Amino acid sequence: MIDLYTDATPNGLKISIALEELGLPYKVHQVFLGGEQLAPDFTEMNPNQKIPVLIDDGLVVTESGAILIHLAEKFGKLLPAEPVARTATIEALMFQVASLGPMLGQYLVFAAAWGNEFPKVTARYFSEVSRIMGVLNARLATRDYLAGNEFTIADIAVAPWIRLCEIHPACGGFPLNQNQHLKQWWDRVSERPSVRRGFSIPEPFPVEKQFEGFVKAVVGLGDLHPAE
Repeated sequence: MIDLYTDATPNGLKISIALEELGLPYKVHQVFLGGEQLAPDFTEMNPNQKIPVLIDDGLVVTESGAILIHLAEKFGKLLPAEPVARTATIEALMFQVASLGPMLGQYLVFAAAWGNEFPKVTARYFSEVSRIMGVLNARLATRDYLAGNEFTIADIAVAPWIRLCEIHPACGGFPLNQNQHLKQWWDRVSERPSVRRGFSIPEPFPVEKQFEGFVKAVVGLGDLHPAE
């Protein structure tokens, strides 16, 4: 049995989608990010006090990108073995981990958690996320999926973040529809049964509680990680 410590955030949902795509049995432990990630038992698993955490036959794996690579390599799916395709997949995965996720995450901090108190900062992150979406659109102009014509962990990593354009009130202005290839990719990926199931595992806490956890965990704003 695989144990997944997670919440209904983009990084958490990546792993649910991968496990559903692989058809693996797993047990979900939902972590309320308003403080449960600071508990000693969770901190022992991940000193960085972040979800997701995967425990696979005693092996503890943290960081969503590393978990995706671990699962794909162990079970022989979602990461091509051929060197060129494998490199393209890892490249696209790293682009999400290093660019799309952090920039969109910071946009949400300033647009939502900070209530757009600093509009110039919010605008800066909005512009950068919009630029990144254009990069993804260009990448998809000649292929069905981010690493070629095969659905991989790169697509799994990006999908929960692009989903925010449709479900998060602060993200509706991003140019998803204006990026035709990215929109077609999203329509294709979001209809996969495994992706649809993964998006619901776990179900999010009620909106007020989910937002409370988000705000409490923001460095310099919430009380869980106050700025030094």
